[in-house]
Amino acid sequence: MHHPIHSRYERVYTCLTAVFVVLIILGNFIYQKFAYIPFGFYTFELSCGVITYPVTFLITDLIAEFYGKKRARFTVKLGIAVSIMVVGIMHLATSLEPTPWCLKVNEEFNHVFGFFGKAFGCSLVATYCSQWLDVFIYLSLKRLTKGKILAFRNFFSTSISLFVDTFIVLSLMTLLKVIPVSQYQTLLFQSYGFKIVFSTLAVPVFYVLVKVLRRYLENDTKLL
Repeated sequence: MHHPIHSRYERVYTCLTAVFVVLIILGNFIYQKFAYIPFGFYTFELSCGVITYPVTFLITDLIAEFYGKKRARFTVKLGIAVSIMVVGIMHLATSLEPTPWCLKVNEEFNHVFGFFGKAFGCSLVATYCSQWLDVFIYLSLKRLTKGKILAFRNFFSTSISLFVDTFIVLSLMTLLKVIPVSQYQTLLFQSYGFKIVFSTLAVPVFYVLVKVLRRYLENDTKLL
């Protein structure tokens, strides 16, 4: 069915894609800081970028559920493309010669916005591979279960994809000597541990969002 661009169907997709892109860009800015993150029974030591990243998988699963493979993968590609554009603009801004009265501000500006390089490239590779895998697993399970077992589809696809993401990004960063080999195993455990706990707690949220969006979009269909 064709949906007008102003319909609820299209507005929801636009909003989900916008939030996805913002989270991807935000993650690329805050991943530079490593911190202790208390999570009830355990305190994780990991990059702050991990805080928002699992939410992106919830969004791609929502898009895959309602809009299918093509739109879900377009959202991922858009997020990566916009991230590259933002980093390109930041690189241009940091490379310009500052005015004499702005040297102190320029130093702080470059310290905040100029720290992009190997780690950013590793993150993009991991993001694309893991998000592609997440959409594939989620929709494959949807076909196998005939659209049932919603919570399982979300948790299984996300947990596998997050491990692949964590493994790829940390392996590449270790190979490129961005992080020391001695920290690889610890970061792998800490990062994936946090992501899997977060994803488990997010399953009820995903379930509720699907139910709410389904009713919201069904009402839109009746109006067409």
